[in-house]
Amino acid sequence: MTTRVAAIQMCSGTDPRRNAETMERLVRDAAARGALYIQTPEMTGALQRDRATLLANLRDEENDIIVRKAAELSRSLSIFVHIGSTAIAAGDGKIANRGFLFGPDGKMICRYDKIHMFDVDLDNGESWRESATYRPGAEARVADLPFGKLGFAICYDVRFPHLFRTEAMAGAQILTVPAAFTKQTGEAHWEVLLRARAIENGAFLIAAAQAGQHEDGRVTYGHSMIVDPWGKVLAAAGGTGEAVVVADIDVGMSAAIRAKIPNLKNGRDFALDIVPELAKGGVTV
Repeated sequence: MTTRVAAIQMCSGTDPRRNAETMERLVRDAAARGALYIQTPEMTGALQRDRATLLANLRDEENDIIVRKAAELSRSLSIFVHIGSTAIAAGDGKIANRGFLFGPDGKMICRYDKIHMFDVDLDNGESWRESATYRPGAEARVADLPFGKLGFAICYDVRFPHLFRTEAMAGAQILTVPAAFTKQTGEAHWEVLLRARAIENGAFLIAAAQAGQHEDGRVTYGHSMIVDPWGKVLAAAGGTGEAVVVADIDVGMSAAIRAKIPNLKNGRDFALDIVPELAKGGVTV
């Protein structure tokens, strides 16, 4: 069964209401192109580096403008809307970087909290400590949808292949990586990581991204894309500005690729032996 899917590329600012309006416009555009499943980027609601301002605009799920708008759009358009993530009050003084999936009836199918925190110091001077603000998730998620089983991840999660392997082993034929990748890391690693996760798991991969210069000063890489289980990029956006990326997928291709290269079945448990360092001067045989 062929299904049309879409990734929408945004340049979210600091105002959740404006971002909700942009999201609605792009989701409606994608739906008009025939997309049944539509994914938005990480931090759809706002990219805001100032913690105090972020907290001031924070809401719980029931009152979050992005969550409510996604439920409304999925119901009114009879589509699946996947909010890649938005900031949600976690109730313990921290924030959840949380993704949501809504079905055509407007009801939430599942939620996913980003597991791996982006705590890095880049050589261009950028420093990020996501764990200082966000509470990490602890559960991988796979949703069984009419057009295939969908596995969840968010941005930095893409660097942890065991997450995707766990989801693929649980039956996921479609993997997702909504993101707000930095420009420096994106130029070096974005496409190769996405294609690698698709290839090694024999799965489609859909990645909606933030793109361009944001109001809070950061620059994101963009290049939202949809990749097939052979690693072919089916559709991709550029590095700046809004975009709607659309492709037709059939999870039957995932089954065919996994039958051709059955690495999910061929994996084996193994022990690890750390060989002691050789003594100086070599060894005597």
